[in-house]
Amino acid sequence: MTVSQVPEEAAGAPGNAPHDLRERYLDLLRSTLTFSLWDGRDGTAWAPRPAVRRLADLFSQRAGVEIVRTVAGQRGDGRDWPRLAHTMTGVRRMESLQYCVEQVLRDGVAGDLIETGVWRGGSCILMRGVLAAYGDTERTVWVADSFEGLPPPDPARYAADAGDTHHQNRALAVSLEEVRDNFRRYGLLDGQVRFLKGWFRDTLPAAPIDRLAVLRLDGDMYESTVDALRGLYPKLSPGGFCVVDDYGAIEGCRAAVDDFRRTAGIEEEIVRIDWTGVYWRKAAR
Repeated sequence: MTVSQVPEEAAGAPGNAPHDLRERYLDLLRSTLTFSLWDGRDGTAWAPRPAVRRLADLFSQRAGVEIVRTVAGQRGDGRDWPRLAHTMTGVRRMESLQYCVEQVLRDGVAGDLIETGVWRGGSCILMRGVLAAYGDTERTVWVADSFEGLPPPDPARYAADAGDTHHQNRALAVSLEEVRDNFRRYGLLDGQVRFLKGWFRDTLPAAPIDRLAVLRLDGDMYESTVDALRGLYPKLSPGGFCVVDDYGAIEGCRAAVDDFRRTAGIEEEIVRIDWTGVYWRKAAR
């Protein structure tokens, strides 16, 4: 297995001024979803140490004050947890996702688009925006999430998830209603957007999806990642893209991808997007 760097032009290299309304719209959409349009003024809500958390929470509730930490340069690489932005996906990964969707449209690759693990919905909103910008009225964007956070680890089945604490982080639990409202804010909530609510092991195998052109995985854990691959990868069309958000950041995710690729005999080159995101393009068999 080899890992290469995503081509600069494929990632939407900065400095290339848009030349038509479609490019301007998609540039503005990405910048708004990531909140990079406001030059890093979003930040992350401060999470105090356990010893002072109760006092800090009480102060925030009574005074109506929120302490926000800003770190310059993290939004581009998606290294922070935004307070306001509709995606944690960094600018580079959003540019790469746009490239993947545009490429399957140009090449006529059959299938819908899906993200498994959507948080506030930003990456799915971008995919729907690309379809709208190109006038595609046939494909569906599938939005798959529990909308209740991540499942508790099951180390008896997936040893790589032992000790995983994602399920304890309530910031990862964004309701279906909130995600739907975010689509609505961008004017992109319509019949081409469908939601799959529940744990991936329950929803994905029976999902009414015929073919996929883009499969984006953002499930963090080994279980969530491998469940999505098992349930959906066989539906990915030749020429379609499999995008993995957490490959470089979370060992459980990386192990799930590597194990699945080895078991399934997948030899396509993994292309690195940034410090954590990767993709590969499914070859014709």
